[in-house]
Parts: sequence; structure tokens; C-alpha cells
Amino acid sequence: MRMRKKKNGAARIEACRELLITEVERLKEEPGYAFSCKRPLHLEIGCGKGSFACGMANAHPDVNFIAMEKVPDVACLALEKAKKSSEERNDNLRFLIGDAKNLLEWFPKGSIDCIYLNFSDPWPKSGHAKRRLTYHTFLALYQELLVPNGILVFKTDNEGLFDFSIEEFAAFGLESEWITRDLHNSEHNEGNVMTEYETLFSSKGQPIYAACLRFPIKENEE
Repeated sequence: MRMRKKKNGAARIEACRELLITEVERLKEEPGYAFSCKRPLHLEIGCGKGSFACGMANAHPDVNFIAMEKVPDVACLALEKAKKSSEERNDNLRFLIGDAKNLLEWFPKGSIDCIYLNFSDPWPKSGHAKRRLTYHTFLALYQELLVPNGILVFKTDNEGLFDFSIEEFAAFGLESEWITRDLHNSEHNEGNVMTEYETLFSSKGQPIYAACLRFPIKENEE
């Protein structure tokens, strides 16, 4: 479903400018430039309305979080949520408006410790597989961005996307830390921060599929 265009969206985003990464070209040289101090850097791709990003930033003050969203009208809501709660959390969250396919243009290789994919578009038609954020070409991109042995955390309500993704992860050689087909009734739910979609789907009894995986170290990184 396409989100209705936000009234005064550009002005509303500008009002949250202190939380928005606007000097994208600086990321390539200083990926942590927007933060007051250097910490491990985590990236959420497709942050939606920002509940997960805000919750994680609050729960993990020792980590810097960048929440990326390609739809400005959705990013607007996430920025406003973060700004509203800024007095309640640490100054360790920033937002980036952009498309995942451009990540290597913005971030240097080996600069991110962990990537989160939460409830990504499943692109259910078989001809659209290349657009899925767990397709092997995206996995190769993430491997370049992540530190050696970097982590990918994946959550979805879509069983078809989950099955497809598990096959892609295995074919790419990712090492499983854990995999579950019912996150909320598993031992891995401790410390789980929910997204807006996750709250909605789980309230209807929909199981949440999730996995935490580690990228193998390349030969030239050993």
C-alpha cells in the first residue's frame, strides 16, 4: 500500500534536521561523523516509522544507530518520533533517506558492525526476486559494508520470503547464530525490540520468522 503524501513533508523533515544525515558524501570518509563519539555502528535498512530504531537506540547506549528509509514521507514520521523521544534516549540515533542499492557509494567498506532487515518488502512475484533485500547480490553488498564476521539480523512475517532468504543465506555461506519460525515464543525473544508491523502482526497471532547470521571471513581478510 502506497502511503499518502504527507502535508508539508519537506518542512517537517527540515524541522528534524539535527537527526538527519544530510552530508552523505562525508560518510565515505567519516561514517560516524554525525555522532558525538565513536561507537560500534549499526544500520537498519528500511526503518519504517522508527519504532525499532528508537527502541534500539534507547536500549543500547553503547552503539550508534543509522536508520535508513527510502520513502521520504515514511522517514518524516520516523524523524518526528525520534525527535519527540529525544529527551528520553541517548544521542546515538541518526536517519538517512536513501535506497539500499546505493550503500557502497556512501559507506566505506568494513565500517558497519551489524545490519538489520525488518519486515522488508517480500516482492512475492518470482520475477521480482532480485529486488528482495535478502537476494544474494544484496548479501554481497552487505558483506562489503560489514566488518569481518559482521552480523545480519532478519525479521519478517512472510513465510515465503523467509524460506527464500534462508536458502539465499545458506548458498552465500552465512553462518547461523540462530533461526526461529516463532520468535516471540522462542528463547531469542529476550531483548527483542518490535517494529510497528511486528506489533500489528503478532497481535493477530501471526508468527514472526527471524534469523541472526554471521558473514564468513573472506580469505583476504584473514
